[in-house]
Amino acid sequence: MRPITLAKTATAALGTALLGGLASRPAQSTWYELLRKPSFQPPRQAFPIVWPILYAGIAVVSARTIDRLRAEGQDDRARSYTVALAGNLAVNAAWSWVFFSQRQLGAAAITAAALTASSADLTRRSVQAQGAPGAVLAPYPLWCAFATVLSTRIWMLNRT
Repeated sequence: MRPITLAKTATAALGTALLGGLASRPAQSTWYELLRKPSFQPPRQAFPIVWPILYAGIAVVSARTIDRLRAEGQDDRARSYTVALAGNLAVNAAWSWVFFSQRQLGAAAITAAALTASSADLTRRSVQAQGAPGAVLAPYPLWCAFATVLSTRIWMLNRT
């Protein structure tokens, strides 16, 4: 893996984390505290532990995937992966804005589902490109699937 590729994917992941973090500040609000939440809602402390691990995996696996594809002369697939990664990170950051800033619970559930599909696609592409090392990305779509269930349940519990 080339350091420049890792720097690019890490910067993209960090930017996503920062944007999502800015949008998540209302998680400390009265609005959020008053939302009805399911019993399987993780404790607040879980999120700042899980997300940095996932973002690190996204950065490393994506850099390895892009470099592997380029090394094999598959520049079109490398570009396609890069576009898919950019789209995934955009949807990732958007969820926080839709849920916390816009308070659109139904739209947030749909956004989470789109993120799950996109994350599964990135994982599939990574495994195709590099085999088992690409599967390091597998916890990402699993976490996103859980987030989809959680977002949907919060929406259902708080429909008016």
